[in-house]
Amino acid sequence: MSEKVFPSSKPATNGTATANTTTTATNPTNATANKSHLYNPTSRLPYRPQPHTRRHRSRGGRNICCCCCFWTILTILLLLLLAAIAGTALYILYRPHRPTFTITSLRIHRLNLTTSADSSISHLSTLLNLTIISGNPNSHISLDYEPFTVSALSDGNGVFLGNGSLPAFSLSKKNQTSFRNVVVSGSNDLNVDALNSLRSDLKKKKSADGSVMLKIEMDTRVKMKVGGLKTKVVGIRVTCDGIKGSIPKGKTPTVAVTTKSKCKVDLRIKIWKWTF
Repeated sequence: MSEKVFPSSKPATNGTATANTTTTATNPTNATANKSHLYNPTSRLPYRPQPHTRRHRSRGGRNICCCCCFWTILTILLLLLLAAIAGTALYILYRPHRPTFTITSLRIHRLNLTTSADSSISHLSTLLNLTIISGNPNSHISLDYEPFTVSALSDGNGVFLGNGSLPAFSLSKKNQTSFRNVVVSGSNDLNVDALNSLRSDLKKKKSADGSVMLKIEMDTRVKMKVGGLKTKVVGIRVTCDGIKGSIPKGKTPTVAVTTKSKCKVDLRIKIWKWTF
């Protein structure tokens, strides 16, 4: 009988071993990468590009802000343009003019300067009588004046001579009013500087033609009315200079020359861009 030959249960030394060796040798890179990733977590992973996302919100908000700024600036410019056009139209329509003041007569009743023997005390006593005319040349503007303070000064150095007052009054359009017998008086002591200044003014004028130059100042506040619109109360000063008068001798008053006097109105009112 023939004998049966069974294969050995032990793995063949040359066959299987050779196959396993060949498999391991063919994949050395994958094995190394897997081992590196498993045992070294800090190793760098392969770069994978991410999809690009656009930010539409920031650009949209910026565009809205720019549009708001543009329309705001445009609105302000249009309002300024309309205000300028309205102011120009009102100025052309109403034609504002300065109020006028005139001193038509001035009488010097007393202008006495007394000095003690040792020149330590000097006393000035004055008494003047004025006639003042105030006019309103405007056709559409009414004027409301508060009480006036009237002061008399020497025209040279501005030494205070006396004061008086005018009552409050109103002037309608294209109208005028006059005040007669406005009394300006003073009785005060003079210091050395005021005394020397007044003596200098008196000597200069008296040496020429025996006259003295005077200046009248009037201070008050005024309010303007245009239809139903009223302005705020503002200050006003009226200065009338160039008045020449003689110092009286005895009790007879002297009449000052007022024909060359000029009254300047320092009034500054801003209403619809009007400047007086």
